[in-house]
Amino acid sequence: MQLTEAKRNATFRIRRGTMQRDTAKELLYKYVKGENYRAHSLMVEAIMRKLAAELEPENIELWGIVGLLHDLDEESCDWASDMAVHGPASVEILKKEGLGDDVLYNAIRAHNPLNGYNAGTNLEYACLAADPMSGFIAAIAKGYPDKKVASVKETSILKRFKEQRFAQGASRPYMLSIEKTGMPLETFARLALEALVEAADDVGL
Repeated sequence: MQLTEAKRNATFRIRRGTMQRDTAKELLYKYVKGENYRAHSLMVEAIMRKLAAELEPENIELWGIVGLLHDLDEESCDWASDMAVHGPASVEILKKEGLGDDVLYNAIRAHNPLNGYNAGTNLEYACLAADPMSGFIAAIAKGYPDKKVASVKETSILKRFKEQRFAQGASRPYMLSIEKTGMPLETFARLALEALVEAADDVGL
């Protein structure tokens, strides 16, 4: 399928604006010291890369970097008192560092609608969905004797998804936003699980 001129220009702009993964990871480790926060960012990165391979394969690096940096401000803004600052504060860090572009900035903002920015592109919907899904699958894994994500089944994810009392902090509406991309929840669950199994050694799962 041929790209329209607008799509071609957007793709070029995204590729040109994307930083290297090594730079993004150095930035994450500079501003985020907590091992759990770092592991979460790596988990979301893994899921985002897997989703990009299905939805926008020409931009896998960008999608991964969005996942890696979506919580860049986790330890440097007072989100506990005001969730509206979470996301915009990450963007300010990136601007201060002279890195990123509006595509990256908006995707990071989109993972937290409480800051007033609502997702509107496949990249943004994916980040909004991948963030809670990472923790949701990790919570399921912790219920197994070996506490390994490799023990989790796709059917368990879908079953637990319906149990509103389980992992209440993982927003079901946010996870369901993946359907805005045309991807069913079932496919999302399978891809997210595959991503975390592949990244298990890096994220302690």
